[in-house]
Order: sequence, then structure tokens, then C-alpha cells
Amino acid sequence: MVQFPHLLGNFTNALKAGQLDAHKVAMYSLWLLLIGIGYVVFYGIGQFRNGQIGRRFEYRMRQQLFSHWELLSANYYRQRSVGDLLNHALNDVRTIRDALTGGVNIFSNAVFLLAATLYMTFTTVSVKLTLVSMIPICFVPLFIVWWGPRIRNASRRVQEGLSDMADLTEESLSAIRLVKASSNEDMESLRFQTRVESIVKRQMTMFKQSALFQSMIPLMGSLSFAIALFYGGYLTVAHDITLGAFVAFTLYLAMIIQPLQQMGFVFNYFQRGSASVKRLSILLEEVPEIQDPVHPAPVEAIGGKLSVHLSEFSYPDGDHPALQNVHFDLGAGQTLGIVGRTASGKTTLANLIPRIFDPPENAVFVDGHDVKALSLKDLRESIAYVPQDGFLFSATVRENIGFSRETATSAEIEQVAKDSAIYDDILDFPDGFETMVGERGVTLSGGQKQRTAIARAFLKDAPILIMDDSLSAVDMTTEKRIIDAIRGVRSGKTNVIIAHRLSAVRHADLILVLDKGTVIERGTHDELLEQGGTYADIYSMQEDTGGAAG
Repeated sequence: MVQFPHLLGNFTNALKAGQLDAHKVAMYSLWLLLIGIGYVVFYGIGQFRNGQIGRRFEYRMRQQLFSHWELLSANYYRQRSVGDLLNHALNDVRTIRDALTGGVNIFSNAVFLLAATLYMTFTTVSVKLTLVSMIPICFVPLFIVWWGPRIRNASRRVQEGLSDMADLTEESLSAIRLVKASSNEDMESLRFQTRVESIVKRQMTMFKQSALFQSMIPLMGSLSFAIALFYGGYLTVAHDITLGAFVAFTLYLAMIIQPLQQMGFVFNYFQRGSASVKRLSILLEEVPEIQDPVHPAPVEAIGGKLSVHLSEFSYPDGDHPALQNVHFDLGAGQTLGIVGRTASGKTTLANLIPRIFDPPENAVFVDGHDVKALSLKDLRESIAYVPQDGFLFSATVRENIGFSRETATSAEIEQVAKDSAIYDDILDFPDGFETMVGERGVTLSGGQKQRTAIARAFLKDAPILIMDDSLSAVDMTTEKRIIDAIRGVRSGKTNVIIAHRLSAVRHADLILVLDKGTVIERGTHDELLEQGGTYADIYSMQEDTGGAAG
């Protein structure tokens, strides 16, 4: 492209000197055509290659983010919302990708064009004219230094606003049934509108800063053009340069302004991208609170013996202990029942065994090993965990049950479905085991979700089973079937059953009664009834309502 002005300058000189004929005109035209075609071809190849680089970066960055999220501890997600994390993976990554693809291609093209143009003006036109005309353009770097932080901060605020909007969207859609049941659609729409209006205001601030910066470059270019016309015209009249050289320089000057404008455009992209890079860097620098020990204890197989000798445990963001003075020993193959009022610490205790939350040193033991001395893989592969909500993935029923063991056969999946009393329900589904479960199992009832999650745990066939109040949504008859299955298929394996209904734990080898994070009673079902304490009171109350039969 930089040859265009030079050829046109020669053409002008030849035209003025009367040296043109049809052959020379055709040659000039052919050269201009070839240069134009070459520029388009190389520019297109550059665009394509940069597009490839950007998409590869986007893919790898999102893969890295997801892998990093999988490593972070559960406590991290008590402090961060899903919507904010998704905004990192979507908007921040896309902003950086745009800066890489569009920015790098435009910037490299602009630098090459600027350098080549300046070289041509110095060597084919006039050093003096070039230097004088470039004086206003020398102020452009000062504008870049001054405006850079403004654009970057404005972009950061836009990304934060998008995170707020994503938080609200994820929260509202997760609670859509509650919103509809309480007729709060208008209120949620108003909340969303407020967030969007805030984003628009922040975006307008960012665009205002960008527009002001972008307008400075054409202003400097106009001043350079005015100087070029005045001083270049003087040099032409004084015969210091030819008319063709003057014509070529005016074209070169336009070519100088164009890459400067492109570089200003890229600068805006890079400033926005740098704000996203900083946000992603902070996220990727997060270190998992729960990590493998430096030298994990070697274990060939875990039998399932559990021991807890816990003086105190508090959540990092808690203002009082969640558990205090919890002590028990459970032999391999035995069943532990944990009961107590709401918020008594039952789930907290269950979460310490697989290190979902990290217990203190020498507090929780599996087969005599401190759980903090075992590798996370060895520890967690030995535990089948059924959470309170019976979480299911947006996949088929078969895939949800088979999640715990990818190599499971259809016969094994069907058997654990029978053991968990969900088999008949599955056969009534439209597509049986191939029925798609909605997000978080929304298409299933609470009891169906819990029983499907129990089937998944049965399939894992781990030495230790933890059921965190996962029978709360099933009826008494179904609960008895599942408990009988546990006593059968889980015979010889360790089971930890947390429940509100005492019928689920009455056959346990050891029952703990928790209250305010402390064990207030312990023993077998018969021993606790004889004590006549809290357990006996709960049993009596549930027996009156038909909830303690077993």
C-alpha cells in the first residue's frame, strides 16, 4: 500500500512533463492493481490467522478456568456467586479474545504501515517536511498515558456491572418457582431493570472516555495536514520538492493518520482487555484452601473405620464454633446415626469426613489415618456422599445414576435403582432411564431426586456411605425399603446416616444426638430410650405422629 503515493507522485511528475503515453498509463494501472490485490490477500491471511489464535485462546482459557474452579474448595463458593464466575468465563474471556484477535492484527498492520510510510517520506519526499508535519502527532503518546487508566477503570466497572446482572439472573431463575408462586415477577423485573440501567450508565461512561480519546487523534492529524499543506506548498513553490513529491506526501500523510487512528482503536481494546486480564488473574491466583498433603499416607485399600476427636470447628466466615467436643469411634462395617434439631451441626460433621470443609489436624481419622494425611483422591474415592438436596445433573436418569461409575452396566444401574426404590418410578417416566432430567432435577419430585441420588451412591459401592438427611422427602414405606437395602447391600461397609426421622437410624450401631454443635447423647436406639433424654422426647413425639415407626 505504501507504494501507492510513490507511484501516483511519479505519475504526476510524468503527466506534468508530458511523458505519459497509453503504455505507461497501463503499466501504472497494472502496478496499482497488483499492489492492491497483494495487500488484500496478505491482510485476509492475517485476519484468518489471528481469528484462529483468538478462538484457541478462548477455548484454552475457559478450559483453564473450569479446571481451576473444580480445584477450589467449597468455602470459596460460600463467598462467590455463580453468576459472577460465569461472567468471567463469558465476558472477560471474550473481551481479551477481541483484544487479541482484532487488536493484534490491526496493531501489527498499523505499525508496519506507519513504519513503511515514514521510511518512504524520508527517502522519497523530504526529511524536513516529514519532521515538521509530525510535530502534532508526537503528542498522541501523551494522550495515551493520560487516558489509559480512565478507560481501563471504566471497563472494569462495566465488567463488575455485568457480574451483578449475571448474579441476579442466576438467582432469579434458580428461584423461578418461588417467584411465580409469590407473584413477584414485576419485582424481579424491576430489580433486573435497575441492574441493566446501571450497566448502561457505566458503558456510556466508558464510551465517552473512548470517544474523547479517539477524537484527539484526528485532531492531531488535521493539524499535521494543515502544516503539511502550508510548509509543503512553500517547499514546492521554492522548488525544494517536486509537485509529484508534494502530492505523494499529502497521500502519505493520510496514510500516517490512518494507522494512528487504528492504534488508538487498538489502545481502547487493550485497555478494556487489561481490565479483564486483571480480573481473571485475581481469580486464577486463588489457591484452594483444601489441598493434598506434601507426602500423602500410602494406603492400599480403605476399610471404613471412622474416628472423630474434635475439640472445636468453626467456619472461616463464622463468628462462633459450629462443632464442639465431638468424639466417637466407629468400626469398619458399622452404621452411625446422627440426629438433632435443625442447625445442630449434623451436616457440618458429615462434611468434615471427605474434607469438603477442612477439619483441624488430628481430629478426623479414617482407618487410623488423619484425613488431612490422605490424598484427596484416595479419601474421596472411598466415600459415597448423598447431599441433602439430592442434586442431579441436567442429563438422563441413567447418566445421573451412572455418574459415580462410568463403567457400570445397564444391569447394575437397574439393580441400584431397585435397591433405592426408584426403579418403578423410572419405568413410568416418558423415556424410562433415558428420560432427561431438567436442571438440578427440576422435573422430578423431591423424593424422586433423593432416591436417584441414593442409587448413584449405591452404584459407587464405596467403603463409606454418607447420607445427609437424604430420606426426608420419602414416605415411611419407601424409607423402610431403602433402610432394608442399606442393611443388605451395604452389609460389611460403613454407613453414616443423618436423619430427622428416628426410624431411619434406629438400627444403627451408634447414634449421636447433636444440639448446638455438641454431642448431648450417644448410644444405641434402646439405650437412648432408656436415658429418657432428648432422643426419647423426639421418639415419643414422632411416634404420636406416626414418624418413628420402623
